[in-house]
Amino acid sequence: MVHLSVNVNKVATLRNSRGGNHPDLVHISRLVLDAGAHGITVHPREDERHIKRSDVFALKKFIQEYNAKTGRKIEYNMEGEPSQRFLDLVLEAKPDQATLVPVTPGEITSDHGFNLSKDSAGLIPILQTLKSAGIRTSIFMETELKNLELVQNTGADRVEFYTGPYAHAFDQSTDQGKISFLSFKKAAEALLSTGVGINAGHDLDHFNLPLFSQLPGLQEVSIGHRLMSYALEIGISSAVSEYLKALSQAP
Repeated sequence: MVHLSVNVNKVATLRNSRGGNHPDLVHISRLVLDAGAHGITVHPREDERHIKRSDVFALKKFIQEYNAKTGRKIEYNMEGEPSQRFLDLVLEAKPDQATLVPVTPGEITSDHGFNLSKDSAGLIPILQTLKSAGIRTSIFMETELKNLELVQNTGADRVEFYTGPYAHAFDQSTDQGKISFLSFKKAAEALLSTGVGINAGHDLDHFNLPLFSQLPGLQEVSIGHRLMSYALEIGISSAVSEYLKALSQAP
């Protein structure tokens, strides 16, 4: 079964736009998990425009308590740039998974993967430190096969595919989505032959997930913006349920 980790950045963005604690990030996260999601994802950027440092630890405490109360194993995933700032934060918070993402100053959202021919040198020592601390590692990547051939040299446990191109193609038409999916399928098959695990995220939704969930080896999807947008229409619990249903459907 493909796991759904819900990115709650947008909840924090809404809260920060007004100040105070409405909506309450922990309360919304509880609703997300009660609806069946398997994990919570956050991307604590340096400018704290959504997730703040205090949120990182509040959610960690909440997830630990939720696991103890329910007997479930909710996963905590932290995304961020390969920097000393992010490394220190992850080592202190000790999430289940740390996903390294290339960050361009001023970007609205993550919009590309690593180029390992030039980025590996900076990634490898951070990945080694995280793995030594018992934290699963993942790196944000696109589908270029020669680039993916270098993943196993980094020591990353998983790749998170940047699925923006697939989502945009699917938005144009189902046929365009199917064509885009084939490039991800080929990339996934290449990765699986090396023993690297597969995650995915960016603009996946209840329309394009039934097809994408058939990706060979897919273990987890991390979804925020589109799920939260849909939740404005039908409510957070119903939105999570719809996404879980989409993940379980055959194309």
